[in-house]
Amino acid sequence: MNTVTVIGSINLDRTIRVENMPKPGETIHTKEIFSAGGGKGANQAVAAQRSGANTHFIGAVGDDAAGKTMLDLLTQEKINLAGITKMTNQSTGQAYVTVNDAGENQIMIHGGANMAFTPADVEAHHDIIETSDFVVAQFESAVDSTVEAFKIAQAAGVRTILNPAPAMEKVPAELLAVTDMIVPNETETETLTGIAITDEASMLKASAALHALGISAVIITIGSKGAFYDIDGRHGIVPAFKVEAVETTSAGDTFIGAMSSVLNKDFSNLEDAIRYGNRASSIAVQRFGAQPSIPYKVDCKFNPNFWTNLSA
Repeated sequence: MNTVTVIGSINLDRTIRVENMPKPGETIHTKEIFSAGGGKGANQAVAAQRSGANTHFIGAVGDDAAGKTMLDLLTQEKINLAGITKMTNQSTGQAYVTVNDAGENQIMIHGGANMAFTPADVEAHHDIIETSDFVVAQFESAVDSTVEAFKIAQAAGVRTILNPAPAMEKVPAELLAVTDMIVPNETETETLTGIAITDEASMLKASAALHALGISAVIITIGSKGAFYDIDGRHGIVPAFKVEAVETTSAGDTFIGAMSSVLNKDFSNLEDAIRYGNRASSIAVQRFGAQPSIPYKVDCKFNPNFWTNLSA
C-alpha cells in the first residue's frame, strides 16, 4: 500500500447543470444545482484513498460552514487530516462549476484559505511528508508552500508528482528542480514549454524540454486519447477507455490520485499505473460532481458492467 500525501486545495464545489452555456448577457434556466466536495488537491486525495492508498493531506480551510462541511467529507473518506490548518481570518475555498449537456464545463474558483497557508505550516508537518512514498501537488494553492513540501520530500527520498494546473505562465525553477514527475494536459504543456501539442512528435519535443529542467518522468494527458509518457528513453501512449462522458470536472484529478496509489516508487510499473488511472478516470467522467464521481478500487477492477461497457 502506497502512502500518498497531497498538498493543495480544498474547495466546496457549487455545480449548476444547464442545457447550453449562456452567452454574455443571456439569462437561462438551469436543470439542476447541487454542492459537493471539490478542489484539485482534495479530489486527488479522495481518488488515492478510494484506490487503496494510505492518504494524508496538507492544506487549509476557513473557520466557516464550508470548511466544516469539507472536513466532515474528508473525514468520512478516512483521509488523515492532521496536516490541515483551520484559518480564522480566511474563507474556505469554493468553486462555481457550470456543466452543459455535452459534458463541457466552466469553473470559477475563489482560493481563500488555499492561497493563505504558508511554508511554515508545511514545515510543521514535515514528518508526514518524510514518511510518504509520494507527495502530490497542483497550482490551486500557495506555490511557495508546495516548494517547501517538495524540498522536504526530495531530501527524504520521497517521490514528488506535480500537476501544473491551472496553467501558470512562470513556474518557479526551484519547484521544477525538485519535481520527479510532471503531469500536465496539452494546454498546460504548451504553457510550460511554448510547444503546441499536435501529435506524438510534439509531445516528445515538449517532454525533452521538461526533462532538461531536471524532471525525470513526464506524462501528458491527452483527453479521450489517453496519456503519453516519456521516461528513461522509453515513451508511448496508453490509450483511454472509450465511454460517453457527462462531466469531466474531476477526470484529471482522478487519474493522478488513482495512478499514485499503485505506482512503484522507481516508476518501474508506469505503463500499468497509467492504465489503472485511465480506468478510474473513465468511470469518473460518466458521473456528475467532482468527488461524488470518483470511483473505488473495486469499481475499477471487478465491476462486470465496467468491462462490458468499455473497450480499450
